[in-house]
Amino acid sequence: MPVEVIMPKLGMAMKEGTVSQWNKTEGDPVKKGDLIANINSEKIEMEIESPADGTILKINVPEGEGVPPGTVICYIGNPGEKVEASKTAVQAAEEKNEERGVKVDNIGKYPLRQEKEQVKISPVARKMAEAAGLKPEDIQGTGPGGRITKEDVQRAMKALKENSAETRIEKAEPAAETAKRTPVSGMRKVIAGRMLDSLQSTAQLTITMKADVTELVALQKQSKETVAKRYGGKLTMTDFVARAVILALKQHPIMNSAYIDDSIVTYPDVHLGIAVALEKGLVVPAIRNAGSKTLIELSKEIKEKALAAREGKLLTDDLQGSTFTISSLGASGVEFFTPILNPPEAGILGIGAVSDEAVFIGDTVKKRSRLPLSLTFDHRALDGAPAAAFLQTVKQYLEEPITMLL
Repeated sequence: MPVEVIMPKLGMAMKEGTVSQWNKTEGDPVKKGDLIANINSEKIEMEIESPADGTILKINVPEGEGVPPGTVICYIGNPGEKVEASKTAVQAAEEKNEERGVKVDNIGKYPLRQEKEQVKISPVARKMAEAAGLKPEDIQGTGPGGRITKEDVQRAMKALKENSAETRIEKAEPAAETAKRTPVSGMRKVIAGRMLDSLQSTAQLTITMKADVTELVALQKQSKETVAKRYGGKLTMTDFVARAVILALKQHPIMNSAYIDDSIVTYPDVHLGIAVALEKGLVVPAIRNAGSKTLIELSKEIKEKALAAREGKLLTDDLQGSTFTISSLGASGVEFFTPILNPPEAGILGIGAVSDEAVFIGDTVKKRSRLPLSLTFDHRALDGAPAAAFLQTVKQYLEEPITMLL
C-alpha cells in the first residue's frame, strides 16, 4: 500500500504550508531519509525526508501551492502500484476559500455579498474600505452574523489589486516582455503580504534620537574577558539595547501594547521580538517573558534564537506572540532608518551603527561614541510625546549602563 507523505504542522498557529521545491519527480526511486522536498510556512522553511524506500508514485501538490497541514503532498510505493484518490491541493484550496467566504470560481474578483441587506462592518474595516474605494455592500463578511472584518477588506483589496495588475500587464509595452518575471512565493510572499498589511492598517510614524554610548562601549570591552570565562560568550550592543528596551517598556507600558478592534490592549509581560536577517528574508523570533531575564540570560537566548533561525530550526510558535520588536542594521553601516511595525505591535526600535563623533561637552570638544536609534510607533495607540519619552528612557539607560545591571 502506498505511503502518504503529508504536509506537517510546524506549530499550533500554522494554517498553511507551501511546497517551495520538489527535489524528486514522479517515477524517481527514493530511499528512507532522502530529501524529497522543501516546504515553508510563516517564514519557516524545512526539508521533507522520505519516510520509506520506494518510488515517487504521484505528486499531489505542485511547487508554490499552499495547502493546510495534514494534506497529502505525494505518495511513495512500489513501481506501478495504484494510488487511491486523495485530497489534492486544488480541493484543499477550495475548502480554504469556502471557509473564508470566497467562491473558487470568483478567484480574481473581490467577493460580493449575495443579496441586498443591512451591512454589518467594524469601524476599522469601514475606514479601510472607504480609503480603498470599496463599497461595504460589495464585500462578503466572514465575521459573526456576516460582519465585515478588517481581514475581509484586505482580501477584497488584494483581489482588486491583482485584477488591476493583470490589466496593466496586458497593456504593457512590448519592451517589457524581455524583462524577467519571477513569481513570488514562500517566505518572500509572506513578508510582502505582512509589510503591505502593516503599512495599510496602522498609522506609522518614526522618530529618531542618538545615544552617547561611550561608557557602554567601555563597559562592553572591560567585561569581555570576564563574560567569556564565566559564561562562554560575549555581550553585544544588541544585548544591551534589548535590556534597555525591556526596562523602558516597564516604565512606559503604553509602548508594550497593540491597537486591536478599536481597543488598546496593554500587555503585562514583555515578549521581545528580535529581527533576524536570513538569505531569503527576515524572521522575528520572540523572547518570552524577557522582563524576567538577566542580561546574560537575555544575551544567551537572543543568540540561540538567531542561530535556530539561520539553521531553519524555528517553529511557527517561536514567531508568535511578541509585544515589541527591535531590529538592527548596524552591521551594515546604516545609521537611521524606518523600521516597519510588526503587527499588531505598537512599536519597533531600529538600531543603527555606532560611530565616533566630535561632541561639545561644555566648551570642550571630545570624541564620543554615538548610537542612532529609530523608533516607529502606531499613532493610533499613542502620540508623539509618550513615544519620545519612551525613547528618551532607552537613551538614558544606554548612556548610564550601570543602571541596567542594578
